[in-house]
Amino acid sequence: MSDNEDGGEGGFSPGYENDEPDYDPEEPVEPYDPDEQTHADPDDIALGQNPDQLLTTGDRGVVISDPGAQANRGKAEKAPKDKKIPNNQRTTTPYMTKYERARILGTRALQISMNAPVLVDLEGETDPLQIAIKELREKKIPLIVRRYMPDGWYEDWTCEELLQ
Repeated sequence: MSDNEDGGEGGFSPGYENDEPDYDPEEPVEPYDPDEQTHADPDDIALGQNPDQLLTTGDRGVVISDPGAQANRGKAEKAPKDKKIPNNQRTTTPYMTKYERARILGTRALQISMNAPVLVDLEGETDPLQIAIKELREKKIPLIVRRYMPDGWYEDWTCEELLQ
């Protein structure tokens, strides 16, 4: 049985006829030449890098995340551990933002769903997100919020320290 109402065959409109082949049978087939090099040498591209990624500097596989870091390339930079702001000199607000709250709850709910130990009484609750909300309410989440400053330094806050 046909899907067309007129009972005709085929799914094309009556005015369309496809007499042309998809290829030219007279066209000669070019043989594959294994000696012809169409791609870059593996040595030119670092493993795991996109070979088509060509930056404006002309370097392949080099990604500059911070434009200011290129100016300081010759200077000795501090290790990431040395860029931590001491707890008594923190300047950001001691309040958890809605973005930090969402990230914390999502991360903790994922941990709970992957059988991490729960730090509050479940009271029959099985939803990982609801358990994470309960842990946050009771300030039992064992995560640290790291806030980066524009100059590359960062502050660490525990969930217990951040007021909601």
